[in-house]
Amino acid sequence: MESLVSEGLSCQPLQGEASTCCQLSVKILEARNLFWTDLLSEADLYVVLQLPTASTSTFRTKIISNSNHPIWNETFSFQIQRQVKNILELKVYDADLVTEDKDLFTVYFDTIEVSPGKSILKTFSLNPQGKEELDVEFQVEEILDSPENLITNNVLVARELSCLTAQVDKTGSTAVVTEKDELVLTLKGSYEDTQISTLGSGMVDSFLFHYITAQETEMKGCLKSLKVDREEKDIPAENLTVPLKSLTMGEEVAVTIPAADATALGLKLSTSSCSEELTVRLGFGLCDKEQEFLKKRKQVVAKALKRVLQLEHELQEDEVPVIGVMAIGGGARAMTSLYGHLFALKKLDLLDCVTYISGTSGSTWTLASLYENPDWSQQDLEKPISHAREHMAKSKLAAFSLGHMKGYQQELKRRTEEGYPPSFVDLWSLVLEFLLHGQVTEHKFSEQRAALEQGQNPLPLYLALNVKENSLGTLDFKEWVEFSPYEIGFLKYGAFIPSELFGSEFFMGRLMKKLPESRICFLEGLWSNVFSGNLMDAWYDFTSSEETWKQNIRDKTRKIAPEKDLHDSQSTSWINLSWLQPRTALTQAFQGLLTGRPLLHRCHNFLRDLHLHQNYSAQKDFCAWGECQLDSVPRQLTPLQPQLCLVDAAFFINTSCPLLLRAGRNLDLIFSFGYSISSPFQELEQMEIYCRERGIPFPRVELSEEERIQPRECHVFSDPNCPEAPTVLHFPLVNLSFKEHSAPGIKRSPEELDGGQVDLTGFLSPYSLANMTYSGDDFDRLLYLNSYNVQNNHKEILMALRTALKHRKQRQP
Repeated sequence: MESLVSEGLSCQPLQGEASTCCQLSVKILEARNLFWTDLLSEADLYVVLQLPTASTSTFRTKIISNSNHPIWNETFSFQIQRQVKNILELKVYDADLVTEDKDLFTVYFDTIEVSPGKSILKTFSLNPQGKEELDVEFQVEEILDSPENLITNNVLVARELSCLTAQVDKTGSTAVVTEKDELVLTLKGSYEDTQISTLGSGMVDSFLFHYITAQETEMKGCLKSLKVDREEKDIPAENLTVPLKSLTMGEEVAVTIPAADATALGLKLSTSSCSEELTVRLGFGLCDKEQEFLKKRKQVVAKALKRVLQLEHELQEDEVPVIGVMAIGGGARAMTSLYGHLFALKKLDLLDCVTYISGTSGSTWTLASLYENPDWSQQDLEKPISHAREHMAKSKLAAFSLGHMKGYQQELKRRTEEGYPPSFVDLWSLVLEFLLHGQVTEHKFSEQRAALEQGQNPLPLYLALNVKENSLGTLDFKEWVEFSPYEIGFLKYGAFIPSELFGSEFFMGRLMKKLPESRICFLEGLWSNVFSGNLMDAWYDFTSSEETWKQNIRDKTRKIAPEKDLHDSQSTSWINLSWLQPRTALTQAFQGLLTGRPLLHRCHNFLRDLHLHQNYSAQKDFCAWGECQLDSVPRQLTPLQPQLCLVDAAFFINTSCPLLLRAGRNLDLIFSFGYSISSPFQELEQMEIYCRERGIPFPRVELSEEERIQPRECHVFSDPNCPEAPTVLHFPLVNLSFKEHSAPGIKRSPEELDGGQVDLTGFLSPYSLANMTYSGDDFDRLLYLNSYNVQNNHKEILMALRTALKHRKQRQP
């Protein structure tokens, strides 16, 4: 266990609030008209109950044999926290002595429907076409003597943790153990889950478990003895079961685990409150470190704007506009082009006017390389550009030599030993590192903070998508994940961790196991992870036109409806009918073929086991995806997943704009650098639709047919009627006056005309997405083209900066 001490970076958790727990009683009464199950006899029915937010155990009624109208009248109790989303699952089974019991249907019930002090009778209609029904009675009573301290941002809830210590009592144990005996202790729902120790002279004699204090759980223990004879087989073990509710906090209790030959192994159990503070920051606002940076950066921006715009007065802090650079992805093409754009901004003395730089996919390679130098924007960019040119022009075959492959293998093995889950994308990261740098780079992501200490550079932001590992296509479920040198987190849930802790193991918002911070190359591979797609993603990409994509974004970005409207207009419960939706092995295999991600990326989930707030879907900051039922089922959302699966943001919209539009950043002007060859405005138009459907201020992207056929070097989009919307200067990847001009206003000589021939659309264009090797001339042409397009629109940029000054004044209260 490690507490969070991280370069003075405060996570600032919200203050805890006490909330009483309640006792939920569930009485399974009866079912009627269940006639469809067995052909030769009546059904043998029973009900299984599960409420994972309250108990780690699964409960079941007795079996009522040979009855299509079973009457159970059995009551089960759960201790629930009303601030948490508690979804009770009721499964009705038909027992079968020959084959596996049949799962007939599942009922999901939101316990918020039951008010404290009252009881309600629910009749679940199991088939809209028939009369099959299940009667259940619910009652909730407050437990006044057991308040629980919660920390919540009204979307996620961090609950109190306790620790269970189990100490082997060597003096009180009568069991004779050997080195072939194993002690197995299990605490379901805890961070550790199961711990095993091989007994003998070097046995581990102390075990520690972390569990949710108010959750009903029990510790199970057993001794597994291995009898050595000619066939060497296991001896059945007897179990010890200890409900943790029976233990008094701070008191030690002696128990025994049955062992062979009528002996027993002694254990001493004690529980205590967990002292670990919350490490995950729950909140949708910007962290303290970013706000401190903004104050310093505004001073730099104010001086730069006064210098560039030749202002007569000093700008006050509230007069300084926030300006961002938005770079999209596109492999080596995006990396090279962004170098050209930044080179031009530096040459025009505009780089100090920028507060944020955001990137995705290939553009992140440029940012990751630049921010190894804490003063990169204050220095000449020729050195990093020359470095990139050198490695783009070299042969890439050496990356796959036997020696390098062995080196990759050793590095991956070391990561696995450190505790990182094995991932194919880690291999891609190591190959990418060699392609871009030709050597191992020891730089780490959190070290980019050095480039921000005095506000000397813009704040870099990187974007990825979290998706489902093997059940859905990326378009059906995706969540923005932001990476900044200060924090990494989910915009959807308002949950962030310090960047150096990414990859470490968490439980209920606490840091459980700190892993060594990864070298930044592993994040570069993650940000440009195009390998974790599935066949469904490929099918969408292959069959979808630009208009189809626009409609898809409209469909997928609407705000989630209240849960009462999602399933039943009269109730918060809903039914999953197994007999109407058969899950045969064939259909499961086919779905797995379409949605499986054979080359996925895995990393530990820092949201692990945080609970959803009772009203999470009603919070304005929680943005669910339209048509995605998973957003209304807490057990299917990311906090209940042990690992994350992160992919390139281009699987949805190939833009980093969501980072700049995050609440609190309040941008006035965005330099939009597009690197698409075939669709110069596609990402921008998709972003406009996304923002409009979300209610995020963004200017209209309105284009004439002529502009679509032949885009200009710079397009200005603004909305005078919406002062909250930033102005967007969009620079598509086009080759217009650069063909005839080596610099703004300077015509090319006949000898220089070849330098202006940049093949962006030809079949043999060197700038295809899959190409990672450019000749020196090809690199230079693309670099200078993008640099020229910015420099050639210097006047438009200055006008936009003046507009941004006015825009900032309009936004002041």
